[in-house]
Amino acid sequence: MIRKFISEFVGTMLLVIFGCGAAVAANQYVTSIYNIALPFTMLLIAFAFGLILMALVYTIGKVSGCHVNPAVSIAALIDGRITIFECVYYVCAQVLGGITGAAALAWVFGATTALGANGYETLSALPKVTTMPVALVVEAILTFVFVLVVLSSTKKENCNSGIVIGLTLTLVHIMGIPFTGTSVNPARSIGPALLTGGVALEQLWVFIVAPLVGGILAALFYRFVIEEPTSKKARVETIKEKDTDEEKVEVEEKTKKTVRKTKKA
Repeated sequence: MIRKFISEFVGTMLLVIFGCGAAVAANQYVTSIYNIALPFTMLLIAFAFGLILMALVYTIGKVSGCHVNPAVSIAALIDGRITIFECVYYVCAQVLGGITGAAALAWVFGATTALGANGYETLSALPKVTTMPVALVVEAILTFVFVLVVLSSTKKENCNSGIVIGLTLTLVHIMGIPFTGTSVNPARSIGPALLTGGVALEQLWVFIVAPLVGGILAALFYRFVIEEPTSKKARVETIKEKDTDEEKVEVEEKTKKTVRKTKKA
């Protein structure tokens, strides 16, 4: 279990360092020095988050499943993939990893004023549009889509799951960055907000509540709409077993007939 804790801790830390680090570098340095427009820096940030998650899926995924997100862990709990104890264990590792990642960025950039914290209204690129209700809805929808894809692509072993999950995170960032900076992950938001303080810390609850709500809704939607009902699964498996048994009987009978003909000959 300790290997899973370390994996989730390190994974979330790296997600914050690379994702939020790219956001800080793009917004505070690249844009101010070279006067590059928001759409370009937005793509840089979105792909930074997507690519680091893709890399993590293919590395720590074999150890912990690479949740690195409390919303994903709670969705996995609802779907029966992990226990309550494992869920709590994962979330603790993720939050600590997020805080450590934010602390590392504060040391690298030498300041805590801008660490990629999420926000709405004055902290949003669309301050007149992104009110608190809008931020809640946007984050819930984005998390719903992201977690739904995670659950669907990891139900069975799939070598392409990392690509799918990484690109989906990129997609939701492209949509969400102008509104809230895109959280879809409470652990990613907690670290930067704690160290930045001020308005970012006051607004943090939105980026905890909304992703969790979106993740829970995604888990319920997946379980009762996307996933095949258990009774139906059982019927299908029973039919397959019967077909397999019948095929075995036919093969055995054919083999016996062939042996008899051979003996007569």
